[in-house]
Amino acid sequence: MRHSIISRDFIQTFKKTALCVTLGFAALMTGCASLSSHELATSSTVSKANKHCLTECSPRLGIMAAFGQEAELLLAQMQDKSTVLINGKSFTTGTLRGVPVVLVLSGISMSNAVMTSQLLFDHYNVRQLVFSGIAGGTNSQYHVGDVVVAQSWLAPNEVYYANSTAVPAPCGKENDLTCLGLKLMPDVPPYADGIFLRETNVLNAKNSQQEALIDTYSGKAIVHGEMRSDYPVDPQMLVVANGLKATTTLEPICTSPTSCRTPNLVMGRRGISSGAFLANAKYRDYLEKNVQADCVDMETAGVAHVAYANQIPFIAFRSLSDLAGADANPDVGAFFASGVAQRNSAKLTMAFVEAWAPNVK
Repeated sequence: MRHSIISRDFIQTFKKTALCVTLGFAALMTGCASLSSHELATSSTVSKANKHCLTECSPRLGIMAAFGQEAELLLAQMQDKSTVLINGKSFTTGTLRGVPVVLVLSGISMSNAVMTSQLLFDHYNVRQLVFSGIAGGTNSQYHVGDVVVAQSWLAPNEVYYANSTAVPAPCGKENDLTCLGLKLMPDVPPYADGIFLRETNVLNAKNSQQEALIDTYSGKAIVHGEMRSDYPVDPQMLVVANGLKATTTLEPICTSPTSCRTPNLVMGRRGISSGAFLANAKYRDYLEKNVQADCVDMETAGVAHVAYANQIPFIAFRSLSDLAGADANPDVGAFFASGVAQRNSAKLTMAFVEAWAPNVK
């Protein structure tokens, strides 16, 4: 019996060694799945050398657009284009202003944008990501056509819906939600009859060993990673975007032959995103006052979450179409009919790509 076990082990080892020798040293390090993790760990460069990119591994700047018209403007400026269809979505690689890029439409709403983001990161070696599109305004100081670059993005549909505005105590103590794996967003009052904003859990390679939530009773971690209320854009990309104010003039919006206004590039506070279309002035004002929201859309916070989870630097440009929940504004019709939003978004995206070029490597 002992002899037969040794023989089988020997045969398995021989087959494994022979296969790896046949495939070569690179296969020995990466392609022989039967090797133990200890054997694979002999090279500290293995994981870095084998970043997963299912379609192409050239370093690229990712560009995500919300609407087709804007994508078409960017595609028209790209050189050496090549398009691949992945799960029904078109991913186009090429160069834009001399920078290697990959462009894709996010799809409308959070779930589509999240799915597209992860497909992008899985199939391409995206070093940074730029998102560009249209948003509703939540800050009455800004005007139709202004482009907001928020410092961070939050999803206000992540909530704890209570029976009243009293601070919840589902786990026995006021403000204790740890037994549910949840945490309320601090210092934010509830909306209406008991809608409390809460933080979300996010895991990535950097924070996966951190203890995010400790159970009140056992003292043990029940959630790892981080609990976050929002997802920041990359600070270096934010600096470069701010510099565009001095170098890029946006196209004016005209409501009549004699009434025109040049939009501003605004360095904002928070952007918010939700699967719900925001057309309620009371809720808009609540979000502006309590979470410092300057614009609202249906995609960007989901993309920011996925970028954070993949540790991909990220920034978003959102051109304001209207004040969410406000009465009809004649500027809105002119804004959409003119195509100014798409042209300004594309113009800013190309200007940013050019300014950011040295960092794509």
